[in-house]
Amino acid sequence: MKALYKPAPGAGLEYVDRPEPEPGPADVKIRVLRTGICGTDLHIEKWDDWAASTIAAPLVPGHEFYGEVVEVGELVHDVAVGDHVSGEGHVVCGMCRNCRAGRRQMCIRTQGLGLHRDGAFAEYVVLPGENVWVHHSPVEPEVGAIFDPFGNAVHTALAFSVVGEDVLVTGCGPIGLMSIAVARHVGARFIVASDVSPARLELALAMGADAAVDVSTERVRSAQEQLGMREGFDVGFEMSGSPRALPEMIENMNHGGRMALLGLPAEPYAVDWGKVVTHMLTLKGIYGREMFETWNSMSAMLQTSEQLRSRVASIISDRYPAREWRTAFDAAASGGVGKVILDWTEL
Repeated sequence: MKALYKPAPGAGLEYVDRPEPEPGPADVKIRVLRTGICGTDLHIEKWDDWAASTIAAPLVPGHEFYGEVVEVGELVHDVAVGDHVSGEGHVVCGMCRNCRAGRRQMCIRTQGLGLHRDGAFAEYVVLPGENVWVHHSPVEPEVGAIFDPFGNAVHTALAFSVVGEDVLVTGCGPIGLMSIAVARHVGARFIVASDVSPARLELALAMGADAAVDVSTERVRSAQEQLGMREGFDVGFEMSGSPRALPEMIENMNHGGRMALLGLPAEPYAVDWGKVVTHMLTLKGIYGREMFETWNSMSAMLQTSEQLRSRVASIISDRYPAREWRTAFDAAASGGVGKVILDWTEL
C-alpha cells in the first residue's frame, strides 16, 4: 500500500510502499478514503523537540480519517464490512482505574493512533473494533475525516452548560471555530471570539459569533461594552495556548465563571490565582474526546442541524490527492487556511 512514512528520527516524511497492516481478532481493517492534517502531524513531519521526545520512529502518522471497513476480526461486533467509519485515535488499556470506571478518556496508558502506533496516512489502517465509529447517518467523506478535531470542539463546548450563557472563545483555529458553531447551536446568548488574525475573526462571525476581537489592537472588554453586557462571561473556551489568552479570559469572567481549557501552552505564563479563588472560578482541562458520549453528541447534532453541518463543512478549505502531500502539508503549515484534507483515492 501507499503510505506517508517516517523511517527514522528526523525531519521529513516519505511517500512509499509499505506492507498492509493485518488485523487481529479484535481489530478492524479500514480502507482509508480521506485524512485530515493536524497540527500534531506538522510537528511530526518537522521533528521538533516535542516530536523527538514523544514519537518513536519508524511510524506511519495520521489520526484524522474517514474510510470503509474491509475486514472485521472474529471478536468484533456491531461493525460490518462496507460500513463507513471514522476512528477514536486514543487506544486505551481497559484495565487502569479510569478505564474500569468508564472514564476511558482518562486512561493512564493511552496510545495515540499515528503517534505511538501506525496511523491513517496510508491506504489502510487497523484499529481495535471498540475504537471504530460507524456513521449510521450519511456524512460527507471530508467531514467524516475531521470527526476527531470536531470532537475536541464538542468536548470543549459541552464541558459546561452554555444554554442562555455568555461565552468567550479565545483562539479561532479550526477547533475554536467549530466550538463557536456548537455553542451557537446549543443555545448560548452572546458569543465573543478573540484572535490576532483578521481572516480567522471573519470566519468566527460566520460560525455564529456576535463579536470578534483582534487582541493585537483592542481588548476583550470592548466587546462586552459593544454587546451591552452588564456582567462578565459565564463560560470560556481557551483554544489558543497563548500566554496572554488565559489571563485576559480570567480578567473578563463573571464571578463563578467556568473555563474549559483545550489550548496547550507554548510556554509557562502567570495566572492571577487570587482572582481564581476570590471570584470562585472553575478551570477544567480538556483533552481529546469523551469515549463515547462526545461521538454520540456530535453525530446527533450533525444529523439534526443543517446549519451546523454547513458550518463544520466550511472549515475545510483545501483538498489534495495523497500524492501531493508535500503541497498539502505546506498549506496546512501556512496558518492561513482551515482544515486541509488528503484524498487517498487519488494516489
